[in-house]
Amino acid sequence: MDTIIPPPPPVLLPISGSLVGFPVRRVYCVGRNYAAHAIEMGHDPDREPPFFFQKNPDNLLAAGNTFPYPPLTSDVHHEVELVVALKRGGSDIAVEDALDCVYGYAVGIDFTRRDLQAEAKKAGKPWAAAKAFEHSAPVSAVVPAEAVGHPANGNIWLKVNGEMRQQGDLDQMIWKVPEIIAELSKLFTLAPGDVIMTGTPSGVGPVVRGDEVTCGVDGVAALAVTVL
Repeated sequence: MDTIIPPPPPVLLPISGSLVGFPVRRVYCVGRNYAAHAIEMGHDPDREPPFFFQKNPDNLLAAGNTFPYPPLTSDVHHEVELVVALKRGGSDIAVEDALDCVYGYAVGIDFTRRDLQAEAKKAGKPWAAAKAFEHSAPVSAVVPAEAVGHPANGNIWLKVNGEMRQQGDLDQMIWKVPEIIAELSKLFTLAPGDVIMTGTPSGVGPVVRGDEVTCGVDGVAALAVTVL
């Protein structure tokens, strides 16, 4: 069928060592998935059912691009995360089958308008303006699982201007990757091209224009972003 306006171009993430891209369908995010970060944000870190929110596919910012400081905020925070890219999906996926859905992994940053998020929380309103704004999710190239396996532990970190801000280990996640996929598939029908940002360790904090942000998951991927 013809379209009344040109259809938007597909959102593609580069794949490490490949000339083809990974097409993104949806972007899911897990909230407060590291105990220390839950405490840092004033919440109980007990293992309650995970909660999810979404960013838009075109919020992803491929590696090699700068992050433009967004309008209507004076308090943008960095949150480094392991990113999971799915090659298949489904509903009610069993935990033991979940890793079969994973194509690969990346590292990303969930930039957050913290002041807008705080206002939304206080008013009981959605977080969309705080989380799903343009370029709010820089992401490295996707590394196929066949190259790195399925990391269950490993150093995850973020530096601003060379100073360590966030550092943790993947094994500190309250909900592990297979469990995240299983729980998410109870709420949504997952599909190839879905991307999951799995939560951030403690140490989140502000960035300002001119900052150089570097981050990584050791043994998986690294990313460098300049804030403009």
